[in-house]
Amino acid sequence: MNIDKPKPTQIPALRHLWKEAFGDTDAFLDTFFSTAFSKERCRLVTIEGDVAAALYWFDCLYMDRPVAYVYAVATAKAYRGQGICHKLMADTSQHLKKLGYAGVLLVPQSKALFSFYESMGFQTCSSVKKIDCDAACDGIDIKRIDRNTYQKLRRQYLPTGGVIQEKESLTFFQTMSNFYTGPDFLLAAYTKNDILYGTELLGNTAVAPNIVKALDCEKGSFRTPGEGTAFAMYLPFGPDRLPAPTYFGLAFD
Repeated sequence: MNIDKPKPTQIPALRHLWKEAFGDTDAFLDTFFSTAFSKERCRLVTIEGDVAAALYWFDCLYMDRPVAYVYAVATAKAYRGQGICHKLMADTSQHLKKLGYAGVLLVPQSKALFSFYESMGFQTCSSVKKIDCDAACDGIDIKRIDRNTYQKLRRQYLPTGGVIQEKESLTFFQTMSNFYTGPDFLLAAYTKNDILYGTELLGNTAVAPNIVKALDCEKGSFRTPGEGTAFAMYLPFGPDRLPAPTYFGLAFD
C-alpha cells in the first residue's frame, strides 16, 4: 500500500472513485477539479497500482493558524472493511502536521460517521442552528455581491471562534451558492423549487422570512451559527493545541 499525492494520470481514477462513493455528476466533478482541486491538497492510496482510497482538503485559517478542512474521504468498494480509511487519515494527519497545520476539520454526513471519526481522535467542535420558515409579507433590502465582497464582510460577521474559509473554498462555494448582504446580515444561498436554501446566514437571523420574500421564494431553510445540530469535528495537532473552533460554516454538502 502506498499513500502519496496523485499523479496527473490518476485523475480519471480519482473521478471514478468519487462517483462510486458519492454519486455526483460529471458536471459537478468538472467544477471541483477545475476550481478547487490541487494535487498538493490530495492524498491517494494505491494498492498494486489500483486507486483504493482518497481524500482532499481546503486551506482554512483559525486563530491566525492554518487548519485543513478534509473533504470527500472515500474508499473504493473493493477495499472497504480493511482499515484503509483509518490508515489514510492517520497518514494525512502526520503529513499536515509536518506542513505546519494546527489541526484538521471535517463535516460528517451521518451520525454513524461522527462515531467513526471519534475512533480516530476527532471530537465534535461546533453545531449549527437550522431555521425553516415561510416568506414574510414584507421583503427586506438585499443586494447580491461578488466573492471578494463576501470574503471581506464574512470576516466581520464571523462569530468568535469561527473558522475563516477563503481562497479555493470560496471559489468552489460560489459555484453552488450566491452571495448576498443586507442592512445587518450576510447570506450564501441558492434556490430550488421555490425554496431558498441558506447555506450560511450570519448576523441578524430574525430577518430570514423577509429574505425569503425579497428573493421571491415561498419557503426558506437556513443554516446559522448556534446550538441544535452537531456539525463539524476537529483534531488538533502539536503541544500547543488550539482550542476547538466554535463555528465552522461553509460545508460543501
